[in-house]
Amino acid sequence: MTIRYLDHVHLAMPEGAESCAHVFYGRLLGIPDASFKPKTPSQSGCSFGHGTFKIHLETERNFRPECGAHPAFIVQNLRGLSTRLSAAGYGVTEAESIDGFDRIYVVDPFGHRIELVEPIRSLSFARIRS
Repeated sequence: MTIRYLDHVHLAMPEGAESCAHVFYGRLLGIPDASFKPKTPSQSGCSFGHGTFKIHLETERNFRPECGAHPAFIVQNLRGLSTRLSAAGYGVTEAESIDGFDRIYVVDPFGHRIELVEPIRSLSFARIRS
């Protein structure tokens, strides 16, 4: 028996904050809206994702952000995304490149630290020869 892959990331958010989630995760990060299926009538939240990538945000009455543990999302055009987040008023923190990835951190509207990573492009053999 082995774990095959991650199904989704689940984060909490304050009650009534769905519109902030749609701006940050939907508009700024560009993750498509996905249907949210509450488990109970009192549950609310929203979901984003495409293919096998899913993130669920559920409202929590006594909400407190997770500051240490965090998801890391692989992105395309990290520099452009960093600029877009900064222009929207989100503080972006540069992180040291490790394991072949450039990295930044941003704090979502609810105080969760989000790591955004992009594979470092290496020079192709053809470009090295010319």
